[in-house]
Amino acid sequence: MYKTGKSIVLLLFLLSCQNTPAHHPDTRAQVNEARGLVKQFAGTLKPMLVEHLKKDGPTGAIRVCREAAPRIARELSERSGWIVKRVSHRARNKDTAVPDAWETKVLQKFLALREKGADADTLEYHEMIRLADGTEEFRYMKAQKTLKLCLTCHGKNVSPDVLQSLNTLYPEDAARGFELGDVRGAFSLTFKPDDGPKRDSN
Repeated sequence: MYKTGKSIVLLLFLLSCQNTPAHHPDTRAQVNEARGLVKQFAGTLKPMLVEHLKKDGPTGAIRVCREAAPRIARELSERSGWIVKRVSHRARNKDTAVPDAWETKVLQKFLALREKGADADTLEYHEMIRLADGTEEFRYMKAQKTLKLCLTCHGKNVSPDVLQSLNTLYPEDAARGFELGDVRGAFSLTFKPDDGPKRDSN
């Protein structure tokens, strides 16, 4: 079992070294910027969910996730120059949340570490990847932990009205049956340094 966040980050760093280009670029600036964008994303979405859950009930929170979350991701992407999104190994929104091959690999690492006792809050992974055309892109993922709030719409025992709304809006929904503390998915961010200077992400 991993007893500290540092051990998790170290293990993920060692795993990332397997595919890092030989010149080992300094990516601290990108990591810090990615963390900041994740903080903005979560810090904007969660209060909205809490507000609508109190005001409109669970069905209102479902609408927020369906409409506001993609908008927040889009606005952060446009302002920062990054590609910002959320993905899951058990996706609800098949249009936006299905992971690609790289994201799937990282999610599997997160799930394996969680099985060994890691706190999902400590799980992150980053890698500078050289593409076939010779350019590079920096990719970062931060695990999304299942909180008590999430269980209303993602847990094992959702209410009948929530179930009806989910079946209507997401007929292929796979994002149910989670337990408290589970890795429910991840924030996934991509930046291509060769695209030019970054825009303001603040």
